[in-house]
Amino acid sequence: MSDWMQALSDIIWLSQLGLSVLLPPVLCLWLASWLTTAKGVGGWVYVPLLALGLLAGAQNFRKFFALMRKRAERKKDDSVNFNTHR
Repeated sequence: MSDWMQALSDIIWLSQLGLSVLLPPVLCLWLASWLTTAKGVGGWVYVPLLALGLLAGAQNFRKFFALMRKRAERKKDDSVNFNTHR
């Protein structure tokens, strides 16, 4: 793969990581805001929903990091060196 394609691929993965980590807390805060204004739920709902959003973002980051480690190990194993004959 050319260097430009690798750079574009990395940018796409990075933007996906940003969306996967930032969207759950933002959506949970939006849901809490909607619940307090439209349904009359107390302000206490912000705390559990924010915690839920942060946990979901952390879980997404953990899975993304594991996927990237697996891809890096696979790329490292695919390289053919002088003493590696297949």
